[in-house]
Amino acid sequence: MLKIEHLKKEYGDFTLDCTMRVEPGSITGLVGENGAGKSTTFKAVLGLIRSDGGKIALFGKTPEQFTKEDRRKMGVVLADSGFSGYLNVREVLPVLNAMYPKFDRKRFGELCRRFDIPMDKKIREFSTGMKAKLKVITAVTHGAEILILDEPTSGLDVMARRDVLDILREYMEEDDTRSILISSHISTDLENLCDDIYMIHDGKIILHEDTDVLREEYGLIKADEDQFARLDKSYILKVRRESYGYACLTDQKQYYRENYPDVVVENSMLDEVIAMMIGGEKL
Repeated sequence: MLKIEHLKKEYGDFTLDCTMRVEPGSITGLVGENGAGKSTTFKAVLGLIRSDGGKIALFGKTPEQFTKEDRRKMGVVLADSGFSGYLNVREVLPVLNAMYPKFDRKRFGELCRRFDIPMDKKIREFSTGMKAKLKVITAVTHGAEILILDEPTSGLDVMARRDVLDILREYMEEDDTRSILISSHISTDLENLCDDIYMIHDGKIILHEDTDVLREEYGLIKADEDQFARLDKSYILKVRRESYGYACLTDQKQYYRENYPDVVVENSMLDEVIAMMIGGEKL
């Protein structure tokens, strides 16, 4: 569906060098701190900025080759995009009808009612959560084959984030050939949504793994000085010094549980993996 090979973009002392894929029928997450390169990657894929090198292929085409029909097959949510605040939702409907031949007005209305989006209130008077849900509802109701969503849950409370994620899950359930590329710095959202996750730091992909593998095989070892000295370091990815000794990220937690029963080996959440990959040190 989407293939990115060594996409490059330079801004002053920042250099993006990104390689990743989004397969048909999958939800792929891109995680990283603010400024890591997530938004730059998305804008390059959409052709909103010109890359300095590398290859992008979506629907088998480069961004420069996209036709109006190709763009209609994309559902896009960007942090700095949205409808005019002087319109209400009812006034937006004719615009969507004109832009998208496959716009599903009935489904759009159903989702607006379900998620308490008022039809006659000015969009500028919406809460942050209402604006975010409106953008996602629009993205999933015009027959898009792929969603490209940059931080769609940023700034939302727990309930609003849950609503957005529910909409995305239903979008995928309707057609198993669809795909989603989604970025977030809220790792728990992606951990429970995505099939695979890429981690970007300082413009570079530092980890790519299936979400199931992250859950089942990655772990956090907590060892004191003596325990750390005895550890086989073969399957330790990153190490961080702690007050009790060392925290170690591994992708073979069962190996350490079986061979070092006196050492604490915890299941690692995605945010812990991110923290260790970015803040830990290689041996």
